[in-house]
Amino acid sequence: MVAIIGLDLIDAAQDASPAQISERLQEVVNNAVLFEELGFDGFSVGERHHAPFVSSSPPVVLSYIAARTSRIRLLTGVTLLSVLDPVRVAEDYATLDHLAGGRLELIIGKGNGPEQAELFGIGRTEAWDTLDANYRLLRRLWSGEPVTWDPPEGLPTIRRSPLRDVTVFPAPVQRRIRVWHGSATAERSVELAAEFGDPIFSANGFNPLEYYARLVRHYRGAWSARGRDPQDALVGAGHGFVYVAERSQDAVEAFRPVYESLTARLRGANTNLPGTVTDWDSYEDFLARGSWLIGSPQQVIDKVATYHEAFGHRVININGNRGGLEQQQWEASLRLFRSAVVPELDRFIPDPPTPERSAEVSAAVLV
Repeated sequence: MVAIIGLDLIDAAQDASPAQISERLQEVVNNAVLFEELGFDGFSVGERHHAPFVSSSPPVVLSYIAARTSRIRLLTGVTLLSVLDPVRVAEDYATLDHLAGGRLELIIGKGNGPEQAELFGIGRTEAWDTLDANYRLLRRLWSGEPVTWDPPEGLPTIRRSPLRDVTVFPAPVQRRIRVWHGSATAERSVELAAEFGDPIFSANGFNPLEYYARLVRHYRGAWSARGRDPQDALVGAGHGFVYVAERSQDAVEAFRPVYESLTARLRGANTNLPGTVTDWDSYEDFLARGSWLIGSPQQVIDKVATYHEAFGHRVININGNRGGLEQQQWEASLRLFRSAVVPELDRFIPDPPTPERSAEVSAAVLV
C-alpha cells in the first residue's frame, strides 16, 4: 500500500512561554502516536534553528516518539547536513536507530533562510558543496569500516580535523539506513541521490506541479544514466495540509481561515522566497493548482492521482499537526482520509520497499 508519513516542523508562537513550548513538543509526540493508531506508516520531524520553530533537536524528539510507538517509521524532515558535523550525525542517529528498533530514516537537505548561515557560518552558496562532502563522509562512517578522511580542499565550511582509522560505534541496526534527498529545485541534490542509489523527496511546496515534476524527471534520468533499473527509483512527495470532509464545500470553508492566517504570516515575514502561497491569485486558485489535499474524498484521490501520474511517487508526506484547526476537527479529517482515501490510493500506488535490518531487535528495546 502507499506509505503515508506525517510531518511536523514544530513551530510555536513567537512569544510562546516555556510551558507553551513544552506543550507544543508534547503535542508532536501525541500526534505521532495518533498516526500509528490510525495505521499510517511514519512520522517525521523537521529541523530548524531559528524562531518561531522549536525543532532544533530532532534526535531528542524522535527518541521520545520511539519510546511511545512500536511500528511506524521515524524520519527527519530535513536533517540539515549542510551545517552539521557528520560524525555527530552518525553517532546520534545510529543510537536512535537502536532505540527505535531499526525504524529510522533520514531526509537530508541544505535548509532555507539566512538564519542558519548566521548561526553556523555557512551561506546558501556554500551549502551544496558542504552537504555533498558531509553526506559522502556520513555514508563511509556508517559502513562499519575504519575511515581515513581529509577535509576537501577549497571548502573552508568543513570545520573538522582529518580522520585517521576512525570507526563510529555503535553501527546502526539497519544494514543501510535509508536516506532521502529532499529538494524542490536543485538538480545537484537529486544527482547525488542517483549516484548513491538513494530515493528523493520532492518538497512540493507552494508551486504548481510542473515546477517539481521537472526535478523528478531529472532524477529518473540521472538514475537510468548510471545503469540502474528505472523501476527502483523511489520518489516521495509532500502534499502539505490535508483536510477531508464528506462535502467539498465544507472542507474548503473550514480550511479557509488556516490559509488566510498562513498567508498573512508569510507576507508579514517578508521572506522574499519564490513560490509561496502569497504568489497565488486566490485561495481557490491555490487549491485548484497547489499540492494541498483539501476537499471531498474523491477530490483528494483525484489530486493525488494527478501528482502520481507526473511523479510516480510511492510515499506521501502530509501535515502532522492540526495547523490552526481544532484538534477534534483535524482528527476527524485524518480518520476520513484513512478510511475513504487511502484504500483507493492503494489501488494505483504500489508499495515502497522496506529497508532491511541487520539483526532482529528485541521487543524489549521498544518498551
